[in-house]
Amino acid sequence: MKNQKMYEAGDKMISLIRDNYNLLQCLGSFGISLGFGDKTVKQVCEDQGVDTYTFLAVVNFMINGYREMDDVSRLSVATLLQYLKASHNYFLGFQLPFIRKELVDALDENDNLARLILKLYDEYSRAVTQHMRYEEKTVFPYVESLIGGKPLANYAIDMYSKHHGQESSKLRELKSIIIKYFPGDSLRNQLSATLYDIYNNEEWLALHAEVEDNIFIPAIRSLEERSRQSDVSAKISNMIGRNQEGADALGEREKDVIVALVQGMSNKEIAEHLCISVNTVITHRRNIARKLQIHSAAGLTIYAIVNNLIDISAVKL
Repeated sequence: MKNQKMYEAGDKMISLIRDNYNLLQCLGSFGISLGFGDKTVKQVCEDQGVDTYTFLAVVNFMINGYREMDDVSRLSVATLLQYLKASHNYFLGFQLPFIRKELVDALDENDNLARLILKLYDEYSRAVTQHMRYEEKTVFPYVESLIGGKPLANYAIDMYSKHHGQESSKLRELKSIIIKYFPGDSLRNQLSATLYDIYNNEEWLALHAEVEDNIFIPAIRSLEERSRQSDVSAKISNMIGRNQEGADALGEREKDVIVALVQGMSNKEIAEHLCISVNTVITHRRNIARKLQIHSAAGLTIYAIVNNLIDISAVKL
């Protein structure tokens, strides 16, 4: 049953561990070392370079299933990325090999059923490893590029496909066979302890996946949105400051054509309005595009407003 207490920045870090000893591995993944005395969560996080808001978001989700964060944009993507990378290192580098060693010590490898159990465990390990390596090769570099302000092209976090169901089915089969195989000899306690570790790690991996789905991915979506907004602002600024010589070289008639275009007139209407031919309007439009390097109606509208050719109140938005 979930612990319903919501932990806050002013709570003592030792209280979190006393109430929820399974957070010990979580602390390690955040890079938080033990030996913090009676310091509060905020003090420990600040001392060890961890974003407090992000730490509490993950902790309260893991303990209580709480996911109603007041502001996703406050989550530190860098802190989340550090947490996920360290979790991968722990699981792939320590936990999976550790449990396999426990199985080898608890089983007779000359027994056919024992070999089947090890085979199933190895298949499970490969599936988990493949999924995590995919994240490390594809997802994590993309997130790092977002943090650096230079997102990789042709990728978005919604393209990230997860395969947790496959690993879970393999683990269920493995546990079922171990339970049925349970020997009545001197290794019984050793195999029982191994099975207990397998159950614990199944729960840990499920929580890991839920943190990705409910905290990491929303945080990346928020960062993507901010990145898109910054990109649009940069493009507008670049457009305004670009080719100023060409902008200064616009003739008065070309400026009149821009105003007419922004007001929604067709080539024929512009010709009639300015008392020129349609071919002349087309020539002016071609010259405007060449000088300003602006080819869209929206771009010309922004240019006209910024350069005081037209008041924004006269534009149909």
